[in-house]
Amino acid sequence: MKKREKLQESFTTMPSTSAVPEMKSGAAWLSLEPLEVQTQFLDDLTEGALLALPYLFEFWAHDHQLPPEGEWRTWVIMGGRGAGKTRAGAEWVRSEVEGDLPLDAGRSARVALVGETIDQVRDVMIFGDSGILACSPPDRKPKWEATKRRLIWPNGAIAQVFSAHEPESLRGPQFDAAWVDELAKWKKGQDAWDMLQFGLRLGDCPRQCVTTTPKNVPVLKQILDNPSTVVTRAPTEANRANLAPSFLEEVRNRYAGTRLGRQELDGDLLEDAEGALWSLAMLEQCRVETVPELDRVIVAVDPPVTGHVGSDACGIIVAGVVMQGAPQNWTAYVLHDGTVSAVSPTEWAKRALDLSKQHNADKLVAEVNQGGDLVETVLRQIDPLVPYKSVRASRGKIARAEPIAALYEQGRVKHARGLGSLEDQMGQITLQGFTGQGSPDRVDALVWALHELMVDPAQHYQRPRMREL
Repeated sequence: MKKREKLQESFTTMPSTSAVPEMKSGAAWLSLEPLEVQTQFLDDLTEGALLALPYLFEFWAHDHQLPPEGEWRTWVIMGGRGAGKTRAGAEWVRSEVEGDLPLDAGRSARVALVGETIDQVRDVMIFGDSGILACSPPDRKPKWEATKRRLIWPNGAIAQVFSAHEPESLRGPQFDAAWVDELAKWKKGQDAWDMLQFGLRLGDCPRQCVTTTPKNVPVLKQILDNPSTVVTRAPTEANRANLAPSFLEEVRNRYAGTRLGRQELDGDLLEDAEGALWSLAMLEQCRVETVPELDRVIVAVDPPVTGHVGSDACGIIVAGVVMQGAPQNWTAYVLHDGTVSAVSPTEWAKRALDLSKQHNADKLVAEVNQGGDLVETVLRQIDPLVPYKSVRASRGKIARAEPIAALYEQGRVKHARGLGSLEDQMGQITLQGFTGQGSPDRVDALVWALHELMVDPAQHYQRPRMREL
C-alpha cells in the first residue's frame, strides 16, 4: 500500500512529464498486484495523469534503462539486441532538455546526436519506434529541420545530428550533452569520439550517454576504463515483454551457446587479446549444428597440481575426428568442455572417465608434467581397463598451440555449441603468452586432444605407393 500511496501522491502533485523518482518500477509493482488493485489504481488517476502516464518513462523503465545516481561524465548502456538501449538513450535526451513545463529550460540546451551515419541517426535515434519523436509527449515534441539536420524543442533546446564517418564535422560546435549510438561498430570510432569530447564544453558538467551492443574495440574499452564512466548492462531477454516471441525463439535456437550469442544477445564484452591465435571471427566460422559419425574420439585432461579453492582448474576436453582420405582432408570436432575447478584428483578423474563412457571415447589422454605416475594411478583406481596415454610437454604452451591454431585457420576444426568458456580462453592466447588470469587449462587440454587426433597421426601417415615390377 505504501508504494501505491506514493505513486498516487506523485501523480497528484506532478507538474510535468519530466523525471519523477517515485515513478521508478511503478509498472513492475502494478503488474504484480491483483486485478482489483490495478483497476482501482487506474480509476483513481485524473484525466491529465492518465494522458501523461505513457510518457512517464520512470514508471515503465527497466533498471538498466535509468541513469545511475552520483557524479559521472559518461553513461554506457551495454546490452544485447532489443534490450531497450535506444529507448533509454532517447528518454535520457528528453530528461536532459525538458523542464518542468513545456517552455521551461532543462539541464541541457545543446545536444549532439552521433551515430554511424546521418541516415541511422535520423531513422533510429530520431524517427525510430523507440526514437526521440516517438517518446515525446505532444506538448514537448521537438520539430525536425531536415535541411539543418537538427531537432528544436518548444523551450529552445537544440539537438544536432552528426555522422561518425565524418569526425571533422564535430570540430567547432559545442554541447552540454550528447547521445552516442552503437559506438562499437563505428569505423572511425576513436577519431569521432575524440572530436566529440573536445566539443562537450558547455554547462557545469557536460555529460554523454552511449548506447551500444558490446564489441571488442579499443575505443569502447578505453571508455569503460575511464573512472568517470558508469555502466548498466542487460541481455535481450530483459526486454522480452516488448519483443516478438518468435524473434526470441529464433535467436535462442540459432545463437544460444555461441560467442556471438553472448555478445549480441547477452551483451557480454568478449575480449580477444591483441594478436590472439584465435579470433572471435575465426571461432564463429568453425561453429556447426550437427556432428557427423566420428572415426576416433579422445578425452584429454590437463590436471592441476593441487585440488583446493584457488587452484588451477582441471581442463577436460572431448574431441573427435573424421579421418577420411589424406591428413589434409581430416576434420576434427570439439564436442564438450568438461573442465572442473577446486576438486580432488578422484573427482576430476571420475569426471573424465564419465565423459569417456558418455562419448564412447577410444582413449583418455592426460598430461603428466605435474602429476607424473599419480595421474594414471588415480584413473586406474577407478577404471583399471581405461585406454590411457600419458603425454609430457617438452615445449612451451605457445609452441604446442601454434600448429593447432593453424588447423583452425585452415578450417579443419569445428566446434559444437556450449564451448563459450573454452573459446574465451582461446581468445586470450597470443604469441607472447596467455593474457588472462591463472592458467589456460581448457586450451591446454584442447591442444593435447587435437595433437592426438590430428597432428601426431598425420606425422606417421604414408600415402599408398605403387610397387614397380
